[in-house]
Amino acid sequence: MVYRARGKNIHWSEIKSERIADMRAGLEHLQAQGWRFSSVTIDGRKGAVTLIKTMFPNVPIQMCIFHQQQIVRRYLTCRPKTHCGIETKRLADTMKDLSEAEFTSRLQNLLDRYADFLKERNELGQFKHRTLRSAVRSLRSNLPFLFTFKNFPHLAIPSTTNSCDGSFAHWKNKVKIHRGLCPSRRSKMIAFLLSNP
Repeated sequence: MVYRARGKNIHWSEIKSERIADMRAGLEHLQAQGWRFSSVTIDGRKGAVTLIKTMFPNVPIQMCIFHQQQIVRRYLTCRPKTHCGIETKRLADTMKDLSEAEFTSRLQNLLDRYADFLKERNELGQFKHRTLRSAVRSLRSNLPFLFTFKNFPHLAIPSTTNSCDGSFAHWKNKVKIHRGLCPSRRSKMIAFLLSNP
């Protein structure tokens, strides 16, 4: 788990799986080191927003726009079959170019026009368009955190976690070259790469 600020790694820890407890431990470590946060950009991990709001109630939170678009693509695929799906994906893909008010208005317009379609059920009483409903629900629930970077221009908040994600790809390629390393040496190599970005 890696924490970055100003394009540099400021803290990392080796974990087996990403848990909220690990996130809290990392943030507490940074606080103890004297770090103060003007904003936080996250990738959308469940519980991350609640944790950050609890620990730093006045710090603006930005949801990574790229991750939000990926969530929508995961639910709808790259080529949705329905008109509602096509419009939802198109709206998500153009998110960065829109203002919060315009995006909210377009999303609400889409929901109004396809309200009956989204409520359709099959013979078992289940919703017919579950993945589409999940994509829309994701946009709606993350909406308060999608345009933070535009609402606080003076903070120069990154709209994505690409700085970190791009670095991960670079580090992984370096580690792959040395596939035969034992676990302890592999950990040392990763620590070296993270401390010398």
